Amino acid sequence: MSANLVPAARFIHETWVKNSHFIASIAPAFSVEEARAFIAEIKGAYVDANHNVPAYLIGFGASTIEHASDDGEPSGTAGRPALSVLKGSGLGDTALVITRYFGGTKLGTGGLVKAYSTSARYAVDLVPKAVKISAHRLGLSCHYNVYEQMVRLVNLHQGFALQADFTDLVSIQLSLPSLELDDFQKAALDLTQGTAEIKILEENITALKPFQN
Repeated sequence: MSANLVPAARFIHETWVKNSHFIASIAPAFSVEEARAFIAEIKGAYVDANHNVPAYLIGFGASTIEHASDDGEPSGTAGRPALSVLKGSGLGDTALVITRYFGGTKLGTGGLVKAYSTSARYAVDLVPKAVKISAHRLGLSCHYNVYEQMVRLVNLHQGFALQADFTDLVSIQLSLPSLELDDFQKAALDLTQGTAEIKILEENITALKPFQN
């Protein structure tokens, strides 16, 4: 898989094993605080569940911070298997919570390990993925007659518009990969014969670029 691959957005997958209902919730998380907030949110949403088993990986490679908990399941049968799947997925900056509603039939130690591993595997395999990149947030103003060309230029440089306001001029807020900034500024000024106004609003922020396998 590509380096710095993360979930592109929140994603939920549900499975049933011997009447027990497993709900895997997965999301991007770029800090321990974000991961903990996501876990708390999911636990709040499924407060009536028997278990909400969390696992997360923050960072990539040797600097990864990891955590997992069995949340009341027998030791080693839930959090650790889910974390193991997450670590083998190639994803980083990821938080995962597997919710279980007990269906009345005990699964046994081996059955629990398999059920939690399977639920985690569905989540990491099926979640839409993105590449984590460094980006700049820009403010750009241009005349209406070059707006469509400007949108094509943004797309050409792998950026995307966040917001557009149409007054006397078109004002666009956009996210652009940091590596594309110099070339984009030159091209935008060439397109508008120097009349475009470009302001850097934020530098080197985290952005997600859709990943095509």
